[in-house]
Amino acid sequence: MNLKAIYKYGSPPNFYRFVTKVEPWCLYFGLLLILIGSAGGLFMAPEDYQMGDAFRIIYFHVPSAYLSMSAYAAMGFASIIGIVWRSNVAFSVAKSVAPFGALMTATALVTGMLWGKPMWGTAWVWDARLTSEFILLLLYLGYITLHASIKEQKRADRAASLVAILGIINLPIIHYSVVWWNTLHQASTISKLDSPSIVGEMLWPLLVMIFGYMFFFVAVICRASSAEVLVREKRSNWVKEI
Repeated sequence: MNLKAIYKYGSPPNFYRFVTKVEPWCLYFGLLLILIGSAGGLFMAPEDYQMGDAFRIIYFHVPSAYLSMSAYAAMGFASIIGIVWRSNVAFSVAKSVAPFGALMTATALVTGMLWGKPMWGTAWVWDARLTSEFILLLLYLGYITLHASIKEQKRADRAASLVAILGIINLPIIHYSVVWWNTLHQASTISKLDSPSIVGEMLWPLLVMIFGYMFFFVAVICRASSAEVLVREKRSNWVKEI
């Protein structure tokens, strides 16, 4: 896809028509993958030799954690585009990502606490990975709160986008925290593509769940951003025609 084609979808009506076509495909495919991954992780994967069935929470914790970071990266990237090109579409996407990203971050923290209680003997410690993930949740909430507190749309977009862009520095801290510091949180298991620290019978449902969450995320953002574009462009002729 060339730059001309990309610029084409920066137009609100073109963007709206595109995401409304993409949304159902991503939604149904994402839900199908989540269903398959859940069945594989909860019923088909063998017990862990140390953690028993308690390990199965990773099939919800890990995808949520991955998506919490991926969503923030998308929000930050959309914010950069919005500021540089003053794109209403990019600002709409960034605003739409924030609530879902916050939900995924909260889910990752809660499922991590549920796993940590029986494994570590405590639900929470100020561990580097846990703390940086908690900061990610605060960044999402800060973006949402700041945007909602400023009445003028353009000022709200710019101010909230600056928070999103500055917060990007937290993403490598989350990812490498288990490498840079001695933490209770276990090291990466599936990002080592040459030799993942998890057997194939446990790995495939996890990968399916991650992709399922990602497709579902795209569907949600398509729906939310298309609605946001309609609100922002409500006085335009193309919206009135719809």
